[in-house]
Amino acid sequence: MENSVVLTLEGKESYFKELRLNFCGHSVCEPSHHIGPAAHPCYVLHYILDGKGTYQVDGRTYHLHKGEGFLMQPNVMSSYEADSVRPWTYIWIGFEGTKAKAILEQMGFSNHNLTYVSSVGSHLEKIVTEMLYDESNGLEQELFLQSQLFRFLSHLSRECSTDSVAFQRNNQHYYVRAAEEFIREHYAEEIKVQDIADHVQISRSYLTNLFQAILKTSPGDYLTHFRLTRAHEQLQITDDPIGTIANACGYRDPLVFSKAFKQMTGLTPTQFRKKARMEYRISIDHARDAKRRKY
Repeated sequence: MENSVVLTLEGKESYFKELRLNFCGHSVCEPSHHIGPAAHPCYVLHYILDGKGTYQVDGRTYHLHKGEGFLMQPNVMSSYEADSVRPWTYIWIGFEGTKAKAILEQMGFSNHNLTYVSSVGSHLEKIVTEMLYDESNGLEQELFLQSQLFRFLSHLSRECSTDSVAFQRNNQHYYVRAAEEFIREHYAEEIKVQDIADHVQISRSYLTNLFQAILKTSPGDYLTHFRLTRAHEQLQITDDPIGTIANACGYRDPLVFSKAFKQMTGLTPTQFRKKARMEYRISIDHARDAKRRKY
């Protein structure tokens, strides 16, 4: 259980489309108070004022304390729980908008950077408190709350760090993670290494050097391997034509796809699919024979 003060604007019309407040709150949790697993429709930033607890998302568990916080992403299942001895007290702020993701990425957040450390907790708490106890209404209220949302994010972007890694765009691992995320989201398109470099806003040569230093491969080889791994899966689990799978994995020319696939696996896509299906039938027959022998 938790003792909470909440302000919500969900469902209300807003003048702000690029970034708008949905809700905010302050909670004092009882020991082991648990929320989730659940998915929220917007971004939610929590900041821990006191105590400690855990945040779980995508199979990862973060143990967080006073002065730290975490980001919940839209439509991603996650859960969090207060410590059984020192349950946390926290504030939170939920928001959405067409520019929300880009702003958070500029601050350093990504699928792999969901927690942060901040030394400006007193400022963040004051901002949320002013929002919760504001007595204005209508347009005046919306403009005030919007200004407070910008203040909250401004303080956070200036003073926080993610997982003890500074929120700086010149961080080498940040660029590599951002490039990996871009590849995951756009591998089916006709992207090239230059497109990846342009997205993370560094030169192609610097991106190549970072990949070699951190991942021990080049951006081009990483992209190719990612695409062919997806093709590997599709050949096993679908009956889609080779050309369809090639196109879905970023290859517009099936012949180029087949050549790259054979170079990685030693087999053409057709040979690989035939071999995979045969091995599957053999495994099923073995399982069936073992079952007969058992009985």
